[in-house]
Amino acid sequence: MPPTRQPKNRVNILIADTEAVFRFGLMKLFGLEDDLRVVAQAENGERLLSLAKTFHPNMILVQAEILRAGADNLLSRVGQISPQSKFVVVVTSSSEDESVHYVKGGASGIILKSAEPALFVKCVRRVMDGELWLPKRHVARMAKTLEEVDLSARRPADTMTPREKLIVSYLMVGCRNREIAHALSISEQTVKNHLRAIYDKVGVSDRLELVLYAIDGRLDLPPLAASVGKPPKFTAA
Repeated sequence: MPPTRQPKNRVNILIADTEAVFRFGLMKLFGLEDDLRVVAQAENGERLLSLAKTFHPNMILVQAEILRAGADNLLSRVGQISPQSKFVVVVTSSSEDESVHYVKGGASGIILKSAEPALFVKCVRRVMDGELWLPKRHVARMAKTLEEVDLSARRPADTMTPREKLIVSYLMVGCRNREIAHALSISEQTVKNHLRAIYDKVGVSDRLELVLYAIDGRLDLPPLAASVGKPPKFTAA
């Protein structure tokens, strides 16, 4: 038998969930797809940190209960260990405020644990393609997040420098500070300084509001290389 050809862009996945049966089911589900591969499973936050450091997966599906039990912002800690990983939080019930909280914390998707198996596969692919995956009834709430900010504080982006606009372009495809710093050959602290300046100029308070501001205002941003990704859009589960 000739060897099976491996897909060029295979997604390596880490599953973090307290239920072994659920982890096993997802592993079997993703194993049916040529482009998806489960490389590790974690039953708690400590194992998640350890395995993320070992495998540096493209995608991490993490149970909300593990995040709640973790101290010192577990998502942020894993993101520092494995900056290229994207996160999808698996929840047992859908709360709009919780979705906003996790996305602001760095998650690229929220999916119900009771979702149809095919939706998990679709979710992983869409998130890896640069989209934000949310339960259907949360999309409108997320899209209105900027409206909850004092509109009088929102200012036009015409005072942003070309370098600041380039940084926003990287944010739009889900890059973290470390990735932006590497791409632009600057320090992470310099990226943070640029972001603070951008927040002040356009009147937002964090990365999510900035991305939503850019989408809402159809901000004219410099293009990135095709391999970097595409601007995110909301996908309803």
